[in-house]
Amino acid sequence: MTLLYTYKYMTPEQYFNQMNPPVKKQYDALREFFHYRQKAETVALKYGYTRQSFYWMVHEFKARLEQADTDLFFQPKVLGRKPKERSGEIETFIINLRKFNYSCDDIVVMGQSHGYDLRYNYVYNLLKEQGFAPLYRRSKKEKAMLENPLEQAPRSVVIENCVEQFNSGNIGVLCFLPLIHKYGIDRVIEKSQYPHTSQMNSLSSILSFLALKLSNVKRYSKDDLWCMDRGSGLFAGLNVLPKTAWFSSYSDRVTREMNHDFLKRLHKIWHTHGLLTDTWNLDFTTIPYWGEDEPMENNWSGKRNKALAGMLAVLAESPDSGLIDYGDTTLEHENQDAVVLEFLDFYKKSSKGAELKYLVFDSKFTNYENLASLDRKKVCFITIRRRGKNILEEIDKIPAKEWKLVKVDCAGGKKRTLKVNDRIIFLTGYNKEIRQIIIHSHGREKPALIITNDFTLKCTDVVVKYCHRWLIEKAISEQIEFFHLNRLSSSMVIKVDFDLTMSILAYNLYRLFASETGKYSSFTAPKIFDKLISNSGTVKINDQTIEVIMKKKRSMPVLLNLLKKFEPLEYPWLHNKQLRFQGATTL
Repeated sequence: MTLLYTYKYMTPEQYFNQMNPPVKKQYDALREFFHYRQKAETVALKYGYTRQSFYWMVHEFKARLEQADTDLFFQPKVLGRKPKERSGEIETFIINLRKFNYSCDDIVVMGQSHGYDLRYNYVYNLLKEQGFAPLYRRSKKEKAMLENPLEQAPRSVVIENCVEQFNSGNIGVLCFLPLIHKYGIDRVIEKSQYPHTSQMNSLSSILSFLALKLSNVKRYSKDDLWCMDRGSGLFAGLNVLPKTAWFSSYSDRVTREMNHDFLKRLHKIWHTHGLLTDTWNLDFTTIPYWGEDEPMENNWSGKRNKALAGMLAVLAESPDSGLIDYGDTTLEHENQDAVVLEFLDFYKKSSKGAELKYLVFDSKFTNYENLASLDRKKVCFITIRRRGKNILEEIDKIPAKEWKLVKVDCAGGKKRTLKVNDRIIFLTGYNKEIRQIIIHSHGREKPALIITNDFTLKCTDVVVKYCHRWLIEKAISEQIEFFHLNRLSSSMVIKVDFDLTMSILAYNLYRLFASETGKYSSFTAPKIFDKLISNSGTVKINDQTIEVIMKKKRSMPVLLNLLKKFEPLEYPWLHNKQLRFQGATTL
């Protein structure tokens, strides 16, 4: 320490005037002996050595020179990083995973979840040295079918408030955190009736389910890569997501009352932010049941074009924002006609003072008696009347002069010409007069019969409102395809009503995310996932911030501009740290 302190305050003149260090003195003495051919006695006397000690130094130098690989006095400066010491355990871990066709990125993610300090370049260079050829480009289905050689996933615990860095193959899911915090969904989850455990609170529990829904994970076969990814765990405030057994056991504790209460709380959020209108589209969907120990009613599945044993579910969608506000899987044939009144009760209790003016649904959604009940409650409805043989014969007898042509706005700014007949009829069962609009030239051979109790709305507006009902059919298709409501491939047993509730929340987050982008507001959830969310990268956790560094994509500028405005937000379940999103500077 004294020598360093002396050097620190020494001038260049003082440095070169000081006594020669031993290595420098030995070099100069040997140089004069071998290079300038000076006598040993003369050199020893000049540099303060005894003749015997100098002869020994000459002898030792010759012996070392014969075996030396580098300079004996001056070490050359090696450029670049120092070679990292390799552990046989880490090498075995990496090589075993590559034998099962895992990519370098996947190996880094799985290694970091098990506590190994792995980096991409280290894994890549090791596999290259071991003679492994680069992997061919594989489809998502092929990647999902990879066998996992690891015995078990790490234990899920609450993330510590420390400085660290790790890689993630599912880093894009963190882009939803700003929306969750902005709309107060995290606070709604904390105030909900959902259960918690001594190891994990309700917020981390629900966010764990949500992380899987948002990530397009279609196969929950085992403790696979999704429950080893640190980025997915960070989304829920955990090191990694829990194992499949935990998800099933947690679902068993959730009741219909908890889901109903949670949907009410979400409804208040959507209503407060002005995302709901006075019109609602309602429709049924069938969620197939693949077990054998439960008696299930047969319900028609439009997706599979046949009747299946399963649960009949109802969904309610706001046509302007595209948000799904209500869902229920406890329906049976004997009470399915009354679901329209149950939704009306849900809406009025959830949003006091809000006006619900129009309900739009299919012909088989409810009966005429319930239509009369809606009319008495001063709620307008628009639905389709079933076409019988006698009704079609009556339509054929309508004179040509009673038909008129109307133009209806379609997608892309185009207009479509329809032939309509607008009249007032008496409807048996409804027991009073009702407005009926018959539509021809709508792409089908048989005419469509729209009935409504609104006698003031323009004919074209009635037609447009009913056409918007097809949007919920599109949303249901997304629920089944993207959010895997009826996937047989999953061995994770989740209660259907809870699964539907989590799917509704995930679907709404995608709709909000799309609307925030502006450019991609019309994109479906699968397109938003592929274009913006599906990505990998690095997470750096600092004292005050969490830096999310995502790999380059063509749509990255749009995503970064969107997330920039949310940077001041602090996330309580992440130790009140701020999120900073940025693109990687390298590929």
